[in-house]
Formats: sequence, structure tokens, C-alpha cells
Amino acid sequence: MPIPCDQSLRIAQADAESAYGELLGYRITVVLQADGWHIDYELTEPLMAGGGPHYVIDRATGAILLKRYEQ
Repeated sequence: MPIPCDQSLRIAQADAESAYGELLGYRITVVLQADGWHIDYELTEPLMAGGGPHYVIDRATGAILLKRYEQ
């Protein structure tokens, strides 16, 4: 049974806050796929420079399998 969506989001959010600080201004999408929870932070303002973090969280253990920062 996969970990719940809210738990995967808390895991990603804790890491994202440590790397980015404040996360206002990001739209968050969470999708369960075969390889785990995909959590993406995208800027809401199209003219802002940079980007947000992207994660794949293991659906069984909650471990971060992949993370990529766009800054």
C-alpha cells in the first residue's frame, strides 16, 4: 500500500524549505506514478527567474529517490 499523498508532500516540503526557504509563489503538483510520488514546484509568475524543486518519493518507504533543484 503506498504512503498517502499528504505524507509524501510533507517529506518533499521539508526538503524544499531547507533549500529554498519560503515557498510562496510556487504551484505544487502531486501525482502518483509507477515509480513513486512525483512532486513538482513551479513558479506561479511567468516572468520570475529560476524555478522550483522537483521530487520523486518512493511510494512504499517515503524515501526521496530523486530531487532536482532549479534556481
